[in-house]
Amino acid sequence: MPLKESIDALLKDSVASGDVPGVVAAATNRDETIYEGGFGERVLGSGQTMTPDTVLWIASMTKAITGMAAMQQVEQGKLELDNSASDVISYFSEVKVLEGFDDAGQPITRAPKRPITLRHLMTHTAGFSYEFWNESIIRYQEAKGIPQVTTCENAALKTPLLFDPGERWDYGINMDWVGKMVEAVSGKKLGEYMKENIFDPLGMSNTAFKISPDMRARMAKIHQRGKDDSFEPIDLEITQEPEFEMGGGGLYSTVGDYLKFVKMILKMCNYSSGSTGKIK
Repeated sequence: MPLKESIDALLKDSVASGDVPGVVAAATNRDETIYEGGFGERVLGSGQTMTPDTVLWIASMTKAITGMAAMQQVEQGKLELDNSASDVISYFSEVKVLEGFDDAGQPITRAPKRPITLRHLMTHTAGFSYEFWNESIIRYQEAKGIPQVTTCENAALKTPLLFDPGERWDYGINMDWVGKMVEAVSGKKLGEYMKENIFDPLGMSNTAFKISPDMRARMAKIHQRGKDDSFEPIDLEITQEPEFEMGGGGLYSTVGDYLKFVKMILKMCNYSSGSTGKIK
């Protein structure tokens, strides 16, 4: 069976069996898109079909784009991978390591053994975590009145480290802080910087933190399982008037747009590995 027919059949079956309410998928090499397809509905019951131009919350796929923005600043000499991040954002000198909680439920913290660096943040080894799966961070938020990161309030980023920088790996708010560092040295909001230096050059016209009317008309909703295990659409959306634009997971985009970013990365990897071909 040809590749497209085989993938189409798999995705159609996934929708028909109730594994997913809708799906858009694509595959590419550095030169061309080799598969693209969509099945199911953007919002169950709406009759709106999932298509490659459907706008989705891309969540942590934002991180790769934020990483590119930071590395552009490294190339320009405005950021350093191994200098103390407090040289750029002074708050990093105040960040503590969480060691536990006292009898009153208040956090016990200490100073980290070494400074946090951009490299630590970009490799998720700084010590930050997400509250989504870490009880200690949830307890700290409750004790200190700190909001969840998806509120995009600046206070949401003021959570402690769970270990000393460079000693372990944990998936957390690291790339949100990287986005803040890009803003600090570029003098631009993260979304503005990305538009000028990544999205516009690549023709990614359907990617942004702020959802345009045209994008909203093509949006798919997030669905969750109800009590009877069937999917129900929910109205979860990243705030459109954020205090900070969430470099770790705030972008909305389409499969087609993201493939432009992926192709660029593939071409860069091919070029840096010694190919004599030109980047197209």
